[in-house]
Amino acid sequence: MANYGHIIFFSLIGGVFSLVGAIILLSNKKLASKMAKYAMPFAAGALLAAVFLDLLKEGIEQASVDSVLFWAMVGVVAFFFAERFLHWFHHHHRHESQGDPGRSLIIIGDTMHNALDGVAIAAAFLVSVPTGIITTIAIAAHEIPQEIGDFGLLLAKGMSRTRVLLVNIFSALATTLAAVITFALGSANHLPLGLLLGLSAGFLLYIAASDIIPTLHENNVKRKLLDIESALLLAGVVVVGLSIHFAHQYIHAEPAHVNETSQVESHDVGHSHAH
Repeated sequence: MANYGHIIFFSLIGGVFSLVGAIILLSNKKLASKMAKYAMPFAAGALLAAVFLDLLKEGIEQASVDSVLFWAMVGVVAFFFAERFLHWFHHHHRHESQGDPGRSLIIIGDTMHNALDGVAIAAAFLVSVPTGIITTIAIAAHEIPQEIGDFGLLLAKGMSRTRVLLVNIFSALATTLAAVITFALGSANHLPLGLLLGLSAGFLLYIAASDIIPTLHENNVKRKLLDIESALLLAGVVVVGLSIHFAHQYIHAEPAHVNETSQVESHDVGHSHAH
């Protein structure tokens, strides 16, 4: 059973700890660039596995198939329009604002993104600890290249390294704040888990399908069918898929064993009292 300790620890992994790649950028741009290049395809595979092998499956156990798939679709469409709104806002206000509005847009967009990551992590932990851990792994995998990109953009727009680091740390804390709030509401049975898991699945699917995968195709300048990025995407699917299988098998097996033991013990106690 998940508790607030799980939520705080794993949401920090999904948010603040994922800044490690961006911090490397501050000291070694070349290493950070390589890390982002190899982390992106792995993250795409990890997200796809988490969505189809865990989040949707767990959501269907909480609500009807039609309901979960509907809300997954709503998640994809909602985040499409959210991204459109951010781009429209940037274009609409770029001549009206003093300085570079791109900085504020990057920070606002990253903070919203981190908060939604927190919602997804908490929703997963409300179902089970294994689902929460797998979701955190998938989110952390895509956060590393994203944070490197955000760091690079803010540095390119003239922000100092210290300010970029502080801004991104506070932005990443939105993951933990959103996760704690979502977990508190869910623990009080104020949240429909099927709906929330469907939305989370749609959100993560949108990131993989509309953001990361198209970027991988654009970077495939040699037009190879199989390359290191293809292998890493498959590796992300396999690693997270196996993690889902073993996590659920191992962690869910123990309570079953405990229940069986307690049933045997209670049966023995009842039998002895009967004698």
